[in-house]
Amino acid sequence: MKVMVFLFSLISLFSFSAHTAEYAIEQVKGNVYRFTAGNYHSVFVTTEQGTIITDPISPDAATYLRQYLSEKKLLPVSYMLYSHNHTDHVSGGEQLAGTETVVVAHQQAAWDIAFTRLPTRQPDITFNDELNVTAGSTQVQQAYHGENNGKGSVSYLIQPAGVLHVVDWIVVGRLPYKDLPGYDIQGMISSTKAVLSRFDFEIFVGGHADIGTRADLEHYLAYLEALYSAVRDGMLAGKTLTELQQSITLEQFSDLKMYNEWLTDNIKGVYQSLVDDSYFNFRADLDKTY
Repeated sequence: MKVMVFLFSLISLFSFSAHTAEYAIEQVKGNVYRFTAGNYHSVFVTTEQGTIITDPISPDAATYLRQYLSEKKLLPVSYMLYSHNHTDHVSGGEQLAGTETVVVAHQQAAWDIAFTRLPTRQPDITFNDELNVTAGSTQVQQAYHGENNGKGSVSYLIQPAGVLHVVDWIVVGRLPYKDLPGYDIQGMISSTKAVLSRFDFEIFVGGHADIGTRADLEHYLAYLEALYSAVRDGMLAGKTLTELQQSITLEQFSDLKMYNEWLTDNIKGVYQSLVDDSYFNFRADLDKTY
């Protein structure tokens, strides 16, 4: 896969926010591009009827991307699609969307964005299960697979390129983030299974970490299932969190980035979800050690 990368100096173009190390535009395949802002990624698609973009990421990132699209004469932005409700992905909508831009989000994400008064462009269109956006010969199939991370988190299948884009609840080549803040581990597993069984795709682009393939997603799913099973079964056997962190190694996944740094955090995240969401501490068949 040929990837064209264009890196830009912070000083020469903008005064960027401190947490953003660099911006990059990469051609993924055909008319599909990945936009990188530090550790964050979104996607944009060039079409005969305007540009389709996903998350603006932040006001600074959105300002940068808008100037890039303008310089490359890729405006107007016809659609801006929000992946979910989290501020670190959908802030900056007002800086990127124009007056003709249609902003789309899942209804749960839109509800939360409005309810929390998140400072970004509010969605114009919402959907419940799925919604296809078409511009020229390109179609972006948006689908909701249930709870997994945040509210209203969806997948995007971009055709005819065969590119799948998911933010946060699927990452390839790396462990999920630390102790899984805001994640539903059971939902992550079921949603990833749904994506793999439902969609044919060639390339995967995540909101974080690497670009990958179907095999990378299958490896990621295997990790989630092994992690969940090890923590659940250990808790059923009466092990404490400390004992779980000391005994669970999952060495078959040591190839994933942040394995050494985040594995014990991942264990803690699953453990806490089984207490908070599944009420393991109230189960009559278990010792109340949680």
